[in-house]
Amino acid sequence: MYSDKTMPSGEKHNHGRMAEFKFNNRHEEARRRRNALSVELRKAKKDDQLLKRRNLDTEQDLLNLWNQNFVSPIPQLSIDEIVDGINSSNETTQLIATQSCRKLLSREKDPPINDIIQGGIVPRCIELLDCDHNIRLQFEAAWVLTNIASGTSEQTQSVIKHGAVPKLVKLLKSTSPYVREQAVWALGNIAGDGPHARDFILRHDALSLLLDLIKPDVSVTFMRNIVWTLSNLCRNKNPPPPFELIKPALPVFNRLLNSTDIDVLADTCWALSYLTDGSNDKIQAVLETGIIPKLVDLLTSKEGTVLTPALRAVGNIVTGDDLQTDAVISAGGLPHLGALLRHHRVNIVKEAAWAISNITAGNMDQIQHVINADLVPPLINVLQFGDYKAQKEAAWAITNLTSGGTIQNLAQLVQAGVLPPFCNLLETKDWNIIIVVLDGLTNILHAAQKMGEVDRLAIMIEEIGGLDKLEALQHHQNEQVYQKSMAMIDTFFSEKDVEEAILISKEHIDGHLEFNVTENTPTDQFKF
Repeated sequence: MYSDKTMPSGEKHNHGRMAEFKFNNRHEEARRRRNALSVELRKAKKDDQLLKRRNLDTEQDLLNLWNQNFVSPIPQLSIDEIVDGINSSNETTQLIATQSCRKLLSREKDPPINDIIQGGIVPRCIELLDCDHNIRLQFEAAWVLTNIASGTSEQTQSVIKHGAVPKLVKLLKSTSPYVREQAVWALGNIAGDGPHARDFILRHDALSLLLDLIKPDVSVTFMRNIVWTLSNLCRNKNPPPPFELIKPALPVFNRLLNSTDIDVLADTCWALSYLTDGSNDKIQAVLETGIIPKLVDLLTSKEGTVLTPALRAVGNIVTGDDLQTDAVISAGGLPHLGALLRHHRVNIVKEAAWAISNITAGNMDQIQHVINADLVPPLINVLQFGDYKAQKEAAWAITNLTSGGTIQNLAQLVQAGVLPPFCNLLETKDWNIIIVVLDGLTNILHAAQKMGEVDRLAIMIEEIGGLDKLEALQHHQNEQVYQKSMAMIDTFFSEKDVEEAILISKEHIDGHLEFNVTENTPTDQFKF
């Protein structure tokens, strides 16, 4: 069976008559597809959350920051003058030079980060982080380092290699909230540089100090910086962060989902999307915090910055085992996913279809929940009218359903009109999707065959042009496509079968096949 999911031991087997023609290597194929698609989704959304941010300069903010009635103008010094001043033995001169440096790096266009690095200012600013007696100088030095670390990986590495991380972590305990916030910002930029920098910060016990900063009286801007930095400490998959070092943040993320601030919610959801993009034990750790109902509720968010990562996290969770998938279903996730199949953003539709394909890769009860939630009609609508990437995910969802569903489920699928848009995908250039569709059609035809209805279904497929498409695939350059299409034609569309099917179809007054399936209809009376 095609699937995005792992297979819990002892489950997803022996589903009655359907078991005889299910895809037998579903979990191996599933894991490959799950990982491949996760990579594609991460690449597609890499700009949705900023890895690094510069702290832009506003003198009014500084005036408010230091509660002064007057802030003396900062002289515009050359880089040489900044270098001389910052290395002076006079703290006033050091402060003026550091401020001037900060102002240069805080301008919006083309900050001279490389020139500042080449002037040897990075190690000097790191030394100034120890100026506990001069909070203003300490703050300005941290700001300079924040903006240098907002640059390229090479520029960020210059901050790391000169020993900034342990000193910035120490500043998380500063008596000044402004210094603490600037240290948080700098560490967020460093963590955004990649797995090595992220883990370096985690090994210096930064996480517990960051979590301690989250208090009811913390300002909104400070809270946003803390949560953004935490999300960067959860980010990246190759390799992922050491889970035991990150796990203490999970209860805090659960509380943060109660926030009314959009930025806090968005970065919390991104963090959870990173942490659920992994093995089932990590998904389980997230579930055990009781976070699922809140995440599912966020699938109704009108804010794209929140909806995107919330949907990603939910989609990751339903790649887990049956119980983990059931947690999303129990929290009311299916109607929300169905609504997202109609979303105006094509990427949301694609990821909603991807999530549903994980659920239809599950057991019979989960497939029945999908049908009961009335998700089949919007899935078929995506198959027919959606963006191509969304169509592919809808095709996976349908084929997974045909592989694990009951005879009744498959009959309902045909009744809902799946065949025309499904067969249309046989003309796509992507042979992988052609194979998905061929297997889905084969599953439906096998089910019909077991009920003595295969001739009806075969003529139905022929009347919508499906047989012509199958015949064209016999000349396909991909061997799997060629073999599967040829096997389908030989098995279900022989000349004798077609003639019998035509005679059967003429028996119906209106010329259409009838499907009279109800919940109480015995299995052997289903009409394909």
